[in-house]
Amino acid sequence: MLQNIGVPGLILLLILALIIFGPSKLPEIGRAFGNTLREFKNSAKDLMSEEQEKVDTRHSK
Repeated sequence: MLQNIGVPGLILLLILALIIFGPSKLPEIGRAFGNTLREFKNSAKDLMSEEQEKVDTRHSK
């Protein structure tokens, strides 16, 4: 979904964020979003590695 936004869509989102949250809150919101995204990626990576270990264990028996 986010892959199809393009540059005009990103600019529009940035303008909307500036209007809604104001320039003083934007860095704080960006950091929170970045931290949330990083946690999600790490959790997904951990889950995938656990599933791969289960598959490897099943095939080695």
